[in-house]
Amino acid sequence: MDALQLLGEGFAGALTPANLLWVLVGCLLGTAVGVLPGLGSSMAVALLLPVTFSLDPTAAFIMFAGVYFGGLFGDSTMGILMNTPGQASAIASTFEGHRMALNGRAAQALATAAIGAFIGGFIASIVVVFVAPALADFSSRFGPAEFFALAVFAFAATSSVVTDNVVKGLTSLFIGLGIAVIGVDGVSGAPRFTMDSPNLFDGISLVTVTVAILALGEVIYVACLERHATDKPLIRPSGRPWLSRRELKEAAPAWFRGTAIGLPFGVVPAGGSEIPTFLAYGLEKRLDARRKEPMFGKGAIRGLAAPEAAGNSTTGMAMGALLALGLPISATAAIMLAAFRQYGLQPGPLLFDRAPDLVWSLLTSFFIAMVVLLILNLPFAMLWAKLLLIPRPYLYAGITVFCALGIYATSGSTFDLLMLLGVGLLGFLMRALDFPLAPLIIGMVLGPLAETSLRDAAMSANGDFSVLVHGPIAITLYALLAVVLVFSIRNRIVARSRARAAAEDTADAEPVSR
Repeated sequence: MDALQLLGEGFAGALTPANLLWVLVGCLLGTAVGVLPGLGSSMAVALLLPVTFSLDPTAAFIMFAGVYFGGLFGDSTMGILMNTPGQASAIASTFEGHRMALNGRAAQALATAAIGAFIGGFIASIVVVFVAPALADFSSRFGPAEFFALAVFAFAATSSVVTDNVVKGLTSLFIGLGIAVIGVDGVSGAPRFTMDSPNLFDGISLVTVTVAILALGEVIYVACLERHATDKPLIRPSGRPWLSRRELKEAAPAWFRGTAIGLPFGVVPAGGSEIPTFLAYGLEKRLDARRKEPMFGKGAIRGLAAPEAAGNSTTGMAMGALLALGLPISATAAIMLAAFRQYGLQPGPLLFDRAPDLVWSLLTSFFIAMVVLLILNLPFAMLWAKLLLIPRPYLYAGITVFCALGIYATSGSTFDLLMLLGVGLLGFLMRALDFPLAPLIIGMVLGPLAETSLRDAAMSANGDFSVLVHGPIAITLYALLAVVLVFSIRNRIVARSRARAAAEDTADAEPVSR
């Protein structure tokens, strides 16, 4: 009953006119950036981070949560209508969603995506309300060794499991860790990698790095490498923007299966929603193959319903893991963790004790955001699609201006503007060379935690580093990481073997066809 009582108090705080306004603003911004190509919730939160410091923390995080959820709602719109997913999390939805649109069922495809995202997010929000306090109590048992193991788990998972190229993933991670250690050491007071510049004594601001990497780097990439806008025609939905009883009966099992698949990935730092969406799609495809008349490849509604539910259920659980453990599972969650620290807050068990009003108002705002996003996306999806008509030069020029204004407003330093440009160029090079950006952000956010935990653990054991693997929690985390890595390596070996076999079959068939 305690959770229900706290939930009621949270609704009382979230349903104030001001907080309802920030929920609406976050949902509008999140949906807009989700629809637009190349943008995403991580870029939106990074851009908003410098300009929200004047807001009350509760209002700021309610808006960030709306952006986070709204980005996933809008991601699939472009994929369904133009076969060009806005973010990687929408790729799985594109396969059958665009096929439905080509068959004249674009309105039903958009409705399927919106309802699936609503169901996944709403169920995840219910689970988070009851699971997050238990996770927070569990994390109160964490000491320096356990926090170091948690950080190592996040580093290894995001840099090697999610990315196709482990070397590139680890390189991105070490770049983030390298940026994190710049500045004056908090223990010894010695400057590290500052090149004797007073401007670097306080380190490089995480806000500057996130805005530069995720926003300015993307702008430079688009300007240099994507000079020609896509010429794919925009399919205009017609007909009823809702589902018939038969379509609901067909989609409902996939929505709930996708939700069940996505929930566990919300507490595993595996890069966000990409993996669960593909797993949900793969499961539905295997089940469809057993039917008398398989529908996959022809516009199967289950192939769209499951990934959409999986993506939003993962996001909902990710917010619970962020609040209870301080564990970011994606770039967007990492930026939100940085925002907590900018407000002087540390997610974890102490957050539930020191800022219960913020925590429970934020948790209840998830339910409100789900309803608002369903209203915004179910009947008005085609209006959102009109954002695709904005000329790219105007869109990205505006983003560049907001990048510069946001950074200068927070620091008033010309040096930070130069740093913004320099890190933005780094982001462009990483984007052009296909280096993942999430490991860099997570490395920079969790790097100080890992360093501090390592030092505290070693000092408490008089320099005996074996203390890092003494506790049952730390050992469990390392064992879980080993299992994840083994499965990742196995899946890659299987995928390469299949690709090699397919190539050999194609080569053998060529002489016959001639």
